[in-house]
Amino acid sequence: MKFILGTKQSMTQVWDDAGQVHPATIIKTEPLVVTQVKTADKDGYVAVQVGYGTKKDSNIKKAQKGHYGELGSFAGTMEFRLDETELNKGDSVSLETFAEGDVVEVSGTSKGKGFQGVVKRHGFAGGRRSHGQKHSEREPGSIGSTGPQRVFKGVRMAGRMGGDRVTVKNLKVLKVDSENNLLYIAGAVPGRRGTLVEVKSA
Repeated sequence: MKFILGTKQSMTQVWDDAGQVHPATIIKTEPLVVTQVKTADKDGYVAVQVGYGTKKDSNIKKAQKGHYGELGSFAGTMEFRLDETELNKGDSVSLETFAEGDVVEVSGTSKGKGFQGVVKRHGFAGGRRSHGQKHSEREPGSIGSTGPQRVFKGVRMAGRMGGDRVTVKNLKVLKVDSENNLLYIAGAVPGRRGTLVEVKSA
């Protein structure tokens, strides 16, 4: 399975050979370093832990330094579960594993939108704009029957929106810029500019 970590940069347009234009999201990547390989015999599952980013040595805990060993210091680590792997500790994972036309899925944290009402949060239509209505354009309406005398769990109501882990599947790689470590992916991916996203082969 192919995988890479990167930060969302911005959106742009990419023209293909047929002259069609596609909306694209630019993701800036950097080579990852394998910090640990987990096996089914020892850990119960197969996975690869990779380190990304840089951090001052003074800001890294001793336990983390011992775990990284001579590999250096990283801003953080992330784990990717695999069926099987030939990677070893210290190996590098770069953008060159991807190619134009690959189908991928992208995971990240969506934008936080704060406390929102039911119209924005759940797509409610709101009240009628007819006679006899007053200030009910964006109200939720009835939230339950009078028999139980309570509101059932799971009723869609106003509340905190966004800030969730979101995965968008079946996205196509439009362009791979290995020189500048840029990955152009068709469509939109979750998060704001600068959000750390995971790109994995579908």
